[in-house]
Amino acid sequence: MTRTWWKEAVIYQIYPRSFMDSNGDGIGDLPGIISRLDYLAHLGVDVLWLSPIFQSPNDDNGYDISDYEAIMAEFGTMADFERLLAEAHKRGLKVLLDIVVNHSSDEHPWFRQSRSSKDNPLRDFYFWQPAPPNNWKSFFGGSAWQHDPATGAYYLHLFSRKQPDLNWENPRLRREIYRMMRFWLDKGVDGFRLDVIPLISKRTDWPDAYEDDFLRTVYEIYANGPRVHEYLQEMHREVFARYDMMALGEGIGVTPANCLDYVGEDRRELHVLYHFDHMFLNFGAGGRFDPVPWKLTDFKAVFRRWDEAIGEEGWINIVLDNHDFPRMVSRFGNDGPWREASAKLLATLLLTMRGTPCIYQGSELGMTNARWHRLDELRDIEARNAWAEWQANGRNDVQAFLEAASVNGRDNARTPMQWTDAPHAGFTTGMPWIKVNENYPEVNARKAMADADSVFHYYRHLMALRKAHPTLIYGSYRPLREDDEQLFAYERRDADGRYLVLLNFGEAEYPVEGLVPAEHRWLIGNYAMPTTADEPLRPWEARVLELDA
Repeated sequence: MTRTWWKEAVIYQIYPRSFMDSNGDGIGDLPGIISRLDYLAHLGVDVLWLSPIFQSPNDDNGYDISDYEAIMAEFGTMADFERLLAEAHKRGLKVLLDIVVNHSSDEHPWFRQSRSSKDNPLRDFYFWQPAPPNNWKSFFGGSAWQHDPATGAYYLHLFSRKQPDLNWENPRLRREIYRMMRFWLDKGVDGFRLDVIPLISKRTDWPDAYEDDFLRTVYEIYANGPRVHEYLQEMHREVFARYDMMALGEGIGVTPANCLDYVGEDRRELHVLYHFDHMFLNFGAGGRFDPVPWKLTDFKAVFRRWDEAIGEEGWINIVLDNHDFPRMVSRFGNDGPWREASAKLLATLLLTMRGTPCIYQGSELGMTNARWHRLDELRDIEARNAWAEWQANGRNDVQAFLEAASVNGRDNARTPMQWTDAPHAGFTTGMPWIKVNENYPEVNARKAMADADSVFHYYRHLMALRKAHPTLIYGSYRPLREDDEQLFAYERRDADGRYLVLLNFGEAEYPVEGLVPAEHRWLIGNYAMPTTADEPLRPWEARVLELDA
């Protein structure tokens, strides 16, 4: 297996709007990030992934870009970004930018020209039809076709109506995108996270979607289009191959069966794939706002399937939460009495699995989902549109919707970073753009850093362990007791070492007889080292053991 820095790195995702506000306007910004770089270096991460910082009207919090080469005014200036990049590099931190090239904002100059007339030179930078050619639905609800009165035609938007899809069939558009990417790489950025990249090639035969199965529509119609690999290979030639960089693709719609088409080393496309199979486990038939129970056996099976599929030829990202999903301790752990233990257990999983781990801001503190009490507390466009759809379908139970949003809503991951127990968690001196989680007096960075046994310091120790034992990066993955609904156990192994990871996903003790050899060395765990080899796993206990090869 090829060894490289982006396989060995640990990524830390920053959602700039919610990370740190430097000027009291209630919105996080680039100077705020700069002020916390020492914290991130102390944590021990290697790469900072910044969710979009480009100019945007913020219909979808920056994922609707109106100028790819300008900084969002609320976040600062280009000079601020250049200082951030320099200060990060000074501390040994690399920087990934989140690039959205499946769609732009409808306020981008390209779209303004495109919609102005049917014979405008940029008309086919986007998809226009005289009438909707199919029944496609937007990810955010409603039709994916929007009527535009300027020319009486309809344009495609798989997301918000203010996010028209770019037409990658147009070679001039592709050249503009590659030029833009080189602009940022020439400034010194270390790579990109490519938003919804499997969607860029469209089925221009415009087949109908599956009316009652949106996920099937995503996998079979929206993603993996007929020219997607042609485009990504061209992108690799024109951009990636010219720099020592990381191309991390958000793999929506990608499956274990076709993942190597995107990240197989011989493909010359992306470097790392970010998949979602386990992130949809508790989505019911109605999607995000129809949460259902999940099973540990299903969760474990996702990791096995993907590890087998990716093999020695490709590489994936390991992630348990991000800006689009709930907080991992609330979703896969226990955010009540076992919050710290389960947060550490999930950290152990994240940092001992084969792949490049990504920590979402605040996970290193064990931050949890918020509780939403009123509709006007919600900021996410997906939540607002979902409530409108509930009402259109005759469902007017506000409390039921808020409970669903408290489980799976995207706003849960977007509440401000909890720095201190000061007002607004030390995030801002003003009024935050979205409410702060009510538990910030107990869960905050100042308190965590002062406590040697905190979730924060456990993350630090795990990252140091991962770097000291490369088998935890490159070694093979062998799951154990796959049918067990309480224990997640696996071996990591190669010529340099052999390790056993035991994770008790429950509040009851779990016996380990037959699992732990008498000869072993305890490396790390979220409880004190057990006194005997066969001491049962305690509630939400994680152990990492070194075994004889």
